[in-house]
Amino acid sequence: MSPQLVALLSGPDQKGLVSKVSGWIFNNGGNIIHADQHRDAQAGVFFQRVEWAVKEGSDPRETAADFQAFGDSIGMKTKVAISGDKPKVAIFVSKFDHCFHDLILRWKSGEYPCEIALIVSNHQDLEGVSNTYGIPYHYIPVTKATKADAEAEQLALLKKEGIELVIMARYMQVLSAIFLDTFGKPVINIHHSFLPAFAGAKPYHQAHSRGVKLIGATAHYATPDLDQGPIIHQSVAHVTHRNSVEDLVRKGRNLEKLTLAQAVGWHLENRILVYENKTVVFD
Repeated sequence: MSPQLVALLSGPDQKGLVSKVSGWIFNNGGNIIHADQHRDAQAGVFFQRVEWAVKEGSDPRETAADFQAFGDSIGMKTKVAISGDKPKVAIFVSKFDHCFHDLILRWKSGEYPCEIALIVSNHQDLEGVSNTYGIPYHYIPVTKATKADAEAEQLALLKKEGIELVIMARYMQVLSAIFLDTFGKPVINIHHSFLPAFAGAKPYHQAHSRGVKLIGATAHYATPDLDQGPIIHQSVAHVTHRNSVEDLVRKGRNLEKLTLAQAVGWHLENRILVYENKTVVFD
């Protein structure tokens, strides 16, 4: 099969964009496999995701660079990925292991086109099982006094290993603005509530105190504003007055696994476009 490319484009809406994109692919010997687009009528912004097989015998990286330049020339913010490339991923985790195990097992089964290259944790609880999975485990303790040094160590490790995505699998630390800005690549977090409700610590306790009838989980891109980043995916479950905090935690853990897993999958398949503080997710 010919190599395939996936492009994500976003920018000011204008006439003829779909025609221009499909025309460029056709004129360069490509064959469109799937294309989808969305227009935000209120913001006047156009979004498109297009997959295509490149011309037989051509260099997909060269074609990707050429398309990137083309996208820029028509005023579109453009990202191009090559199908088959496997970005290196780091999982940040603390003590809760449900999302951690779920992500790794999905990856080992071939569900995720990536390489989980390392585990970073502020606790040693999961080191043994990480060794069983065959993934390097890096214990970097974090306290209020050592947070800056710990993040510097984490950043050096991510840079050394060429990490392109960090997944916070119930990593119970807030990544600083300096960390996020220095890393400069996506960080996906799972928060155990239906944001924007119950942001911050102990959301299940907050939900129980409020007497809600729905609890949720939210996967979002991390930003310097705690639990305020662009939302990728959310799930909910019904609860009643009979449910204790422990019941909410138990119900919520399954939501957290499924919600994070879906968000990570969409990201790795290049289905997400971020604009302002929102996302467009192409299914």
